[in-house]
Amino acid sequence: MDHQLEVSMIRRAKEGDAAAFSSLIEAHQTRLYRFLLKICRNPDLAEDTVQDAFVRVLGNINRFDERYRFSTWLFTIARRLLINALQKNHPRSESDWISAHGDDAPLASTGSGDREERNATIEILDEALDVLNPQQREVVVLYHHQEKSVLEIASLLGLPPGTVKSHLHRARRRMRDWISSNREFQARVDEVLGVVA
Repeated sequence: MDHQLEVSMIRRAKEGDAAAFSSLIEAHQTRLYRFLLKICRNPDLAEDTVQDAFVRVLGNINRFDERYRFSTWLFTIARRLLINALQKNHPRSESDWISAHGDDAPLASTGSGDREERNATIEILDEALDVLNPQQREVVVLYHHQEKSVLEIASLLGLPPGTVKSHLHRARRRMRDWISSNREFQARVDEVLGVVA
């Protein structure tokens, strides 16, 4: 959704316009659900958290500062609700939950349009995510899959932008090193990239 249109919808929602709030839900619901599902791997919990997040946002819409991105505010609320729900059911640290659940979505498109190549690349990248620590994995998913900027990720996770950049750099290097050190995956990468005849 265009930022100007989003601000207009938010203002209307603040005035009690239910249709405007419904438009905000429609614009963000799918991405939010996918993001939460990646963290918890539980469709019911992800869906419940999406609903809880929108209820929380609706109740606090007048507090939203229009200088910031609505999606960052929404994702921050949803992430905190999810972590609270996970800890209530099974007390663990946030990092443990993120660590215990991998990611089954692509980080980036190969751009080739060839489904087989894309699927092979996704599979390799998904397995490479497992070598990352929880914070690195979350930053990589937010940056490459959710297409959040470094500043948005910093705001969402409560980290300095330099730390986010550092996590991204280290994560990419770790993934690259792991793929390079694994002969099977290196051969598959070479095959996907056309190195192997």
